[in-house]
Amino acid sequence: MMRTEDLRSTLRRIDGKGYKAYKELQGDYDLEGFILHVDNVQSDPFAPPSKMRVSLPQSRAGFPEEMFSNRVRRVALEDYLTRCFHRVCSRSGKRDVGIDRPGQEILERTAMRVTSERVEARITVGLPAKGRSIMGRKAEEILLRDLPDMVDQSLVLRSLDRERLWRHLQVCEDQEVLRGELANRGLVAFVGNDSILPRKSGVSDEPMPRGKAISFLSSPEQEVSLELPHQGQVTGMGVSRGVTLVAGGGYHGKSTLLKALERGVYNHVPDDGREFVVCDYSAVKIRAEDGRSVTEVNIEPFISDLPFGEDTSRFASDNASGSTSQAANIMEALEADSRLLLLDEDTSATNFMIRDGRMQHLVAKEDEPITPFIDRVRELSTKMGVSTILVLGGSGDYFELADTVLMLKEYQPYDVTARAKELAEIYATQRKTEIKEPLEGVAPRVPLRRSFQLGQKDKIKTKGLHTVLLGRITVDLSQVEQLVDESQSRAIAAFFKQLGEEGGNREMSLSEKVDAALESIGEKGLDVLSGFRGKHPGYMALPRKQELCAAVNRYRGLQVRQR
Repeated sequence: MMRTEDLRSTLRRIDGKGYKAYKELQGDYDLEGFILHVDNVQSDPFAPPSKMRVSLPQSRAGFPEEMFSNRVRRVALEDYLTRCFHRVCSRSGKRDVGIDRPGQEILERTAMRVTSERVEARITVGLPAKGRSIMGRKAEEILLRDLPDMVDQSLVLRSLDRERLWRHLQVCEDQEVLRGELANRGLVAFVGNDSILPRKSGVSDEPMPRGKAISFLSSPEQEVSLELPHQGQVTGMGVSRGVTLVAGGGYHGKSTLLKALERGVYNHVPDDGREFVVCDYSAVKIRAEDGRSVTEVNIEPFISDLPFGEDTSRFASDNASGSTSQAANIMEALEADSRLLLLDEDTSATNFMIRDGRMQHLVAKEDEPITPFIDRVRELSTKMGVSTILVLGGSGDYFELADTVLMLKEYQPYDVTARAKELAEIYATQRKTEIKEPLEGVAPRVPLRRSFQLGQKDKIKTKGLHTVLLGRITVDLSQVEQLVDESQSRAIAAFFKQLGEEGGNREMSLSEKVDAALESIGEKGLDVLSGFRGKHPGYMALPRKQELCAAVNRYRGLQVRQR
């Protein structure tokens, strides 16, 4: 292994040479306190920055094993150190050195790795140049002066706020315990009292300041208390299994509550305001998605008898309508083992959600292929164990089907179930149930490997949070609303690549393939998706099963076989 003087000597020798001479830096260096691994050097000053790793022995880093004794704590510790390193980079004004930037959610990432032997930060360094000539002395400052300072300030326990670090770990662990306790209490979601649900702005996921925001307070009927290992007793609104309606006037907080529940599948940083807003981990936000591609999905429970005899048990479209896309989204969520559907009337197809009595009289059932969601929502709950939380402001016909009806008024929930049931009796609906056949299980679909095998020159890459490119085919994830971090999209791109390279059992369904990938990640770490073992894996964050399946389902090159 090379040493500090070797790195210094190389940088001075190549000073002023053409940029490609930086390639000579690749290798490992003992910099007296940590190891610098130069894994990949950028080809020119305008290419993506060079990939490097900083590895400290625990004898120097000093993190006790109790701080990463289980997966939840390890992920939280790695998240905290990633944030510390990013803050130090930003504070110092050294834009040459970077690391993946976390948001308000605590996600498993490839940016940082903590084991009993070492702490390893996966970073990028923009090697400096004047034109296309190497600035060796400047690079020497970055790698041999600035980087050691950053490491000392952010990756060594004695330099950190120990109390703040422990709080980060404990808040994350409490959220995980709280989410795990939902099923034991017959709940699908929980919103803690004093939570801050509104965000700072439409472009910021940070909380609205407490002086401006209204803190959440549960209605007495829904209030439950749970015991957490660190916070102790926490009290808030428990959302029970079954069908829950969230009603209320416009601008009173219905969609804000639903958005918080959408994000409740993830753990959040302390002081986010949503630390004790948790949801069943499998929850999926369902919406209409005009124009999306659908590949051989059985949407017959919702849409059948289309004109010209089109088969909806194997429905395929390059340009699905609002109703067919929403039907496909539900069936795909069930295929991905979701136990909770989240819907907002504002982002749903009206004709998919309901046909009222008057419309039923005007358009006979034999002329209407849609079985509206209102006629399946109870069946989903009682027969398949899939709960629904539905935000609505214009369709009272759902009242008689609901287990719970909440009304939001000035951001506060009130239980109006009894009143809603009373109104359902007084103003009885004239609509008739339109179910033709009972709801059956979901037909598994086997993705064909050839779908993902691209040309030699084709690449799989991401473009921002919502776009994955497979060669010339764009996978649009803009309507996959629970995708929260661009690094999750990079992990999805890596999963697409894995699908094209895989061997093994080709009879596995999409759901089984995703389960197998997540099981491998659980055993070996998220690095396994990159294929670059022992080197910088790139910046990835762990997506859920539901987002991995959603991405594959929106791939326009997908070919499947129903099993």
